[in-house]
Amino acid sequence: MLARIDTIADTELVIDRSFNAPVALVFRLWSDSDLLKRWFGPKDFTCPSFTVDFRVGGKYRGLIASSQYGDSWFGGTFKNIVPNQQIVMTFAWDEGSGLTDLTDITITFDEDGGVTTQRFHQAPFISVADRDSHVGGWTECLDKQLVYLGDHRN
Repeated sequence: MLARIDTIADTELVIDRSFNAPVALVFRLWSDSDLLKRWFGPKDFTCPSFTVDFRVGGKYRGLIASSQYGDSWFGGTFKNIVPNQQIVMTFAWDEGSGLTDLTDITITFDEDGGVTTQRFHQAPFISVADRDSHVGGWTECLDKQLVYLGDHRN
């Protein structure tokens, strides 16, 4: 298994990943629009558009696309940024692209001995079914980070 997936409560999703990569590189995967386009989206999706104003109060907007599911736009606002330690941002699908309820995503980073652990936390979901509908997509999305970075550890 490439990741540990936890649910803290019915309204929360947590996915931990470990990478054989420096924390600065793993952090940059979330802040650089060119890098985001390379890995963002579930398996069989591309990310042809991702704009990022990476600062507290800045916005981001992206598009994931697949031949089977079509185009899905999403976006949010950065609420907190601590370089190489934490990113807090809102997330919502655009109308017509999926569930549109606003959630917060917190990504934390910790490096130990050249291995960076990334914790992805998203909440609150309005139901267990809503939360569970995001598990597969985020897991596949974060799998693409592993491919992009190469070697990894659990």
